[in-house]
Amino acid sequence: MSGSNSAAEIVVEGRVQGVGYRNYAQRRASSLGLAGYVMNLKDGRVRARAEGPRPVIEKFIQELGKGPPLSRVEHVSVRWLPPSGRFGPFGIRYAEFES
Repeated sequence: MSGSNSAAEIVVEGRVQGVGYRNYAQRRASSLGLAGYVMNLKDGRVRARAEGPRPVIEKFIQELGKGPPLSRVEHVSVRWLPPSGRFGPFGIRYAEFES
């Protein structure tokens, strides 16, 4: 099964902090069965890392582009990566340890 998996690093810009965006992303990713995490960046953006089947990640990216009601997403950038297989169920990270 894991042979068909992809991974993406997704960075979302706009009004995406303090509006429940990470919880929204975590719920969406969990309902899609993706692994990975979402976190706030110090510069006001949100970064998500998702692993799973590519069509499912693409659906997740569409959901991130919508965002929760109070958010205003201005830009979503995606970088496709080889899957690492080291992420568990999709979660929220509260500290930024790497840039």
